[in-house]
Amino acid sequence: MSKGRVESFSDGVIAILITIMVFELHTPHGASWQALGRELAALLAYALSFIYLGIYWNNHHHMLAAVSRVTGRALWANLHLLFWLSLIPFCTAWMSAYRFPAIPVAAYGIVLLAAAAAYYILQSTLVHAQDPDSKLRKALGADTKGKLSPLLYCLGIGLTFADRWLGLAVYVAVALIWLVPDRRIERQVTAKEPPAEQP
Repeated sequence: MSKGRVESFSDGVIAILITIMVFELHTPHGASWQALGRELAALLAYALSFIYLGIYWNNHHHMLAAVSRVTGRALWANLHLLFWLSLIPFCTAWMSAYRFPAIPVAAYGIVLLAAAAAYYILQSTLVHAQDPDSKLRKALGADTKGKLSPLLYCLGIGLTFADRWLGLAVYVAVALIWLVPDRRIERQVTAKEPPAEQP
């Protein structure tokens, strides 16, 4: 099955999700810094969610660039990921509308945790669909960041009920970890194949 259709569909869904979040932003009621300040919670929540969707879009693009085939199981795994990503605008709006109370912030973390799990399932499904020496398998290696992120999300969710700002700080920290360029897959995709030996 062509991976191009999976990429195009996923790109379209993520673009729509970002658009939905933009529509949740309201023009400040007034032309003062105070008026802008009243919308600061929505702007900060939008910025964090935009970064998360951007990270998923970037990593999804690189992951698919490293595979040669997509199975029916991978299509369902991809839809599973998109389902959880589609809840990010909802949780973003809920969280910012009430200026980051504990339960909406925890729900935001649960969605991030579920999206991370769904991404791992998609990644594993794609790896199993490739040859044993595939570029994706080589690029992933130990996948330290991928294994660390769910643990941090669980920590953030728990901390939210002690102090919502600590929970949010953990979510921001995970986003910053993934913002650091991860060139494992890109190196494998762009690596030149060794020249074939002459008979």
